[in-house]
Amino acid sequence: MQLSHLHDWNLTPQAAIALQQQLAAQIVTSPPLALERVQLVAGVDVSVKDNVSRAAVVVVRFPSLEQVETVTAAQPTPFPYIPGLLSFREGPVLETAFARLQTEPDAFLFDGMGIMHPRRLGIAAHLGLWLNRPTVGCGKTHLVGAYDPPAAARGARSPVYYRGEQVGVVLRTRDSVKPLYISPGHRIDLESAVTLVLACAPRCRLPEPIRLAHRAASSP
Repeated sequence: MQLSHLHDWNLTPQAAIALQQQLAAQIVTSPPLALERVQLVAGVDVSVKDNVSRAAVVVVRFPSLEQVETVTAAQPTPFPYIPGLLSFREGPVLETAFARLQTEPDAFLFDGMGIMHPRRLGIAAHLGLWLNRPTVGCGKTHLVGAYDPPAAARGARSPVYYRGEQVGVVLRTRDSVKPLYISPGHRIDLESAVTLVLACAPRCRLPEPIRLAHRAASSP
């Protein structure tokens, strides 16, 4: 698939932060996603081992979650691990993987954050600008914001507030299992993001497209 090459990735941490602040103004957390029109959903994950980054994008049919396409890419890890700058560590290899897709997903679920981020530009938001498609951040651990723990039942959620604004929710995808941190990336609203994640996670904690992408990215 085609995506927009918006900038070079080879930046210093200071320049990367400045770029995030600039790009965040372009993020759109609307409109609602018409789920009845969604046919393909992609899960996105990157595994780093021995200073090699391996990206995987797995496309499934929606709502059946039948696997349609898997693409991978690998390259030396170009950027150090710095909290809040994940997209500069994983973006280059993801750009290569996205370019190999033969299908055109209607939405993308990222193992990482959307606008639930210090500068409102987590990897799902940042790469959403490159993809120009609805993207959702599905973080496994807390990064920013204050919240109350959600109830134990699947589907329970609690709002996450950061600097006076709601930036996402903490969502329980399985009964009595650790929740996920869900936030819009780009071109989708929060309620649609939550609905899509739950629809893609009928059995496991992680949405099925991300679970499949994690497995593909971790394979030798």
